[in-house]
Amino acid sequence: MTSRPEPIIELERVTYVRRPGEAPVLRELSLRVGAGEWVCIVGRNGSGKSTLLRLLNGLLPATSGRIRVDGLTLAPDTLWEVRERTGFLSSNPDHQLLGFTVADDIMFGLENRGLPRETIRERVRRYAERLGLEPLLNRHPDQLSGGQKQRAAIAAVLALEPRIVLLDEVTSYLDEASRREVLGILREMKDSGRYTIVSATHDEEEMRLADRLLVLDGGTVIADGAPRDILRRDDLLKAGGMRPTFALQVCRELRKRGVDIGDHPDEEGLVEALWRYKWSTSTSAILTGSRANPAD
Repeated sequence: MTSRPEPIIELERVTYVRRPGEAPVLRELSLRVGAGEWVCIVGRNGSGKSTLLRLLNGLLPATSGRIRVDGLTLAPDTLWEVRERTGFLSSNPDHQLLGFTVADDIMFGLENRGLPRETIRERVRRYAERLGLEPLLNRHPDQLSGGQKQRAAIAAVLALEPRIVLLDEVTSYLDEASRREVLGILREMKDSGRYTIVSATHDEEEMRLADRLLVLDGGTVIADGAPRDILRRDDLLKAGGMRPTFALQVCRELRKRGVDIGDHPDEEGLVEALWRYKWSTSTSAILTGSRANPAD
């Protein structure tokens, strides 16, 4: 059994209340995220997913409890250092693209940090190339497609070279082509091993890319585990406001028709199970035939 990596994010009994007298949005929440992990937060609207992300980089202050990010306890005197180590990406890239050109938007955060001109030029070039934005650097953000805008917003965040990237429903406003484009970038980010990713989503495919799923309900974590384990449980799907995946629906329809291959929430598991079933039934038929027709 492999152990989890050293935690880069730690929450200890964190509670957040919007206004005095109101019910907590998050209550007594404890959580650890290992360096290099991708943890995906799921839950119904209003379950506290976006609130949790905003607590992690100090956009919202915790009412009680302790938050540690990359070795720093989040407090007024560490706030800016924590934000330098975390990048935040919202669901609507228009909220983050404010420059006259794509290049301006990538440069904006770098200039605010007072980096040398040569460093800024090199990072703009490198991250534009990495995200396929070189032909778009001189375009106004309004001239971009949804996927191109989100790519530009991702480039602006990654150019700051954060250790932790927080993603708040980053595929929710995109058409299918743009959604797949952005998911491909997130997959590359995960595979690079450079980033710890914490994302909030309703996107089934994004959930399956993560290392862990956290299900939020009633302001607390009710489940924490591998996507394949979480996504096959009806009680957790219901609590998290999720529907069974297409693969899981196929498995259950097959069971109704007398073909029981188990529950598999992802296409890879479904295909593997179907091959196993086909092989076992073919082998059984061959053996049965051999017994019925013994050699002379």
